Amino acid sequence: MSSPDTGHEHLQIGEVAARTELSIKTIRHYDEVGLVVPSARSAGGFRLYTTGDVDRLLAIRRMKPLGFSLDEMRQLLVALDTLNSASASPTARTQALDYVSECHTRAQAACAKLTRQLAYAHELTDQLALLCS
Repeated sequence: MSSPDTGHEHLQIGEVAARTELSIKTIRHYDEVGLVVPSARSAGGFRLYTTGDVDRLLAIRRMKPLGFSLDEMRQLLVALDTLNSASASPTARTQALDYVSECHTRAQAACAKLTRQLAYAHELTDQLALLCS
């Protein structure tokens, strides 16, 4: 569906769920807690999302398995918005970059841990496969 006044594509929640691989319930929860508020509502009150909203949901989906809390996700999204804003002050940009850097370090450590855990899971799967054959 296209919005005639903005020219931006608006997606209904089911389409967003399919694109992000998040459940409708999860997307609604993120709206309720203010993480990703839909950019528009249809005449019937249905949530309508832009591709920017979808990008934010994808960022959250990437943060979740790395152990970020909802508040940390919110802070990271704000920091990313600040870095993408031409009107952000130099001080705000520096603070945002510091937080993004902190999150990057934490994400790297979480990825390393998940990689080790995945290796263990593969080892067990291989061990069990030998017993099953």
